[in-house]
Amino acid sequence: MTAETRRPNRRVAVVLTNLGGPDGPDAVKPFLFNLFNDPAIIGLPGIVRTPLARLISSRREKSAQANYALMGGGSPLLPETQKQAEALSRALADAAPGDDSRVFIAMRYWHPLTEETAAAVKAFQPDKIVLLPLYPQFSTTTTASSLKDWGQAYKGPGR
Repeated sequence: MTAETRRPNRRVAVVLTNLGGPDGPDAVKPFLFNLFNDPAIIGLPGIVRTPLARLISSRREKSAQANYALMGGGSPLLPETQKQAEALSRALADAAPGDDSRVFIAMRYWHPLTEETAAAVKAFQPDKIVLLPLYPQFSTTTTASSLKDWGQAYKGPGR
């Protein structure tokens, strides 16, 4: 779209989606539960999947905490995604100064969860939403799961 055909003064929400990760030792078990309770990860009925997700998250908690301790106590994914969001915000402001572009972050299995981000985007009242998955490749357990979750969580304008 050229500058002549692009409508100025749009409200554009860019939503960066990613897996998420625990932000501290106490978040490891609920993060793992959220991960393994996703039907895209374990394709069993909820009556079986949910108890299994509880079992797996309990059994993996200590070893995962040890791994995250090596990374400073939590996942670096959110801080790195925040840096990407800030850089993208600056680039969008330079590229389309007439637009009100805001970059949001939606993590699939830990905060900020998709539901939280969907509420923030709805409050922004965008004209347009761009979903930008940050996964390294497409998979039903990553990109597809995040897009499906967004479709269920977001009920506002700008679709």
